[in-house]
Amino acid sequence: MKNATWIPLLAAALIMACFGEQAQAGYLGAGSYNCCPTEACTSCGDYCAAKECSSTCYKTVVETVWEKQNYTCQKTVYDTICEKVPVQYTKNVYKTCYRDECYTVCKPVYNTCYRDVCYKVCRPVYKTCYRTVTCKRRRPVYNTCYRDVCYTVCKPVYNTCYRDVCYNVRRPICETHYRDVCCTIYKTNYKTCYRDVCRTVCKPVHTWHDVEVCCGEWKTTTEHCPGPVVEKCVCEPGTWEYDCSSCCPIYKPGCCKTVKVQCPGTTICRRIWCPKTVTRKVCCTTYKRECVQERVPYTVCERVPCTITKRVPYTCVRYECETRTKKVPYTTCKMVRECRTRKVPYTTCCWKEECVTKQVPYTTCTMVSECRTRKVPYTTCSYEQKTCTRKVPYTTCQQVCCTRYVTKRKCVPRTVCVTKTRCVPRQVCRKVPVTVCCPAPKTCTAPAPKTCVSN
Repeated sequence: MKNATWIPLLAAALIMACFGEQAQAGYLGAGSYNCCPTEACTSCGDYCAAKECSSTCYKTVVETVWEKQNYTCQKTVYDTICEKVPVQYTKNVYKTCYRDECYTVCKPVYNTCYRDVCYKVCRPVYKTCYRTVTCKRRRPVYNTCYRDVCYTVCKPVYNTCYRDVCYNVRRPICETHYRDVCCTIYKTNYKTCYRDVCRTVCKPVHTWHDVEVCCGEWKTTTEHCPGPVVEKCVCEPGTWEYDCSSCCPIYKPGCCKTVKVQCPGTTICRRIWCPKTVTRKVCCTTYKRECVQERVPYTVCERVPCTITKRVPYTCVRYECETRTKKVPYTTCKMVRECRTRKVPYTTCCWKEECVTKQVPYTTCTMVSECRTRKVPYTTCSYEQKTCTRKVPYTTCQQVCCTRYVTKRKCVPRTVCVTKTRCVPRQVCRKVPVTVCCPAPKTCTAPAPKTCVSN
């Protein structure tokens, strides 16, 4: 019974939620009109009179705008120039030459000939037979042992020594000089101009419409549900009878039978939603576009060239010869004898006798004579004299004057124009439209419409 009480309440809550969503859809986005005051539903004053009372004026607002400005400055850059200087030196040039030399060679000429030779061949015919042989066999058993052997090893010992070596170094000496350089810089002049710009403004227009709103109320109804019919076993009361033979009363029990009985009914209270349609006036606001013309300031930038003179430093490099000494390492090697020991394996053998019975194959041979012919080669040799020529090399030496180039580096300054960017503040005046409302006329007593906010 406890679980049955909350089922009607849950069904009623679901029905209210469904009708609540329909009601919100009918209110054009508002939750309901119950939150609106009574004055909002009354008719307002004349729209034309309200339009004449309101006026639009412009207010000047000063804003700070940061603009990026480019300016040019001079920067000195040093370029490294590689210069080649010729140096004369003498070197030996070795040249290999060839001369012709004649010599005589006896060249053998070999010739291979063949002759037929007849010979007899006894061809053996072999046949394999087996006999049983019992013999003693000595099987070797090998064992590996080790002995120490001393040997001598020559081990190299390296030692690092140093010797003094003199060499010449050209040390650079830098000198700074100055020269006058004319350069052009640019100054920026700013000028404020104005241009006419058309801007679109949206003005509100209010209209009233009749809207049918679905609403209703909840009514409570009572229903009576009859109880179920069940079967029940009923016993009839017994009777007392008088027995004449024993002169004593005897009790006879009544019979039992099944009877259908209806259980008591239950009363159910049910809430029913009764819908109804109501017509209400709703204020709709639309916006009308208008084109407004206003003056907008803008800045014009002009760059003016100016010539200035400044002293630019440049560096000259000259070289001085200087003799220096450095330590040059060299390595000496000395062989040291060292005695070492190693394990040398050797094998010992002992013989073990055992009796073995085995089938020994033996072959019988029968010789059959055959006559065959074969080619026997023999070689004849004869000599021929031949004259040959060969190239014999010899070397000649000659001194040649050569020129090589040594690369020297030199720094040369030059001026480069560099463009940089900085942010400059600028104040801009902008006109903002402001709507001024006149006081409402005395003839209109209805308050201004209010916007309903959904809960």
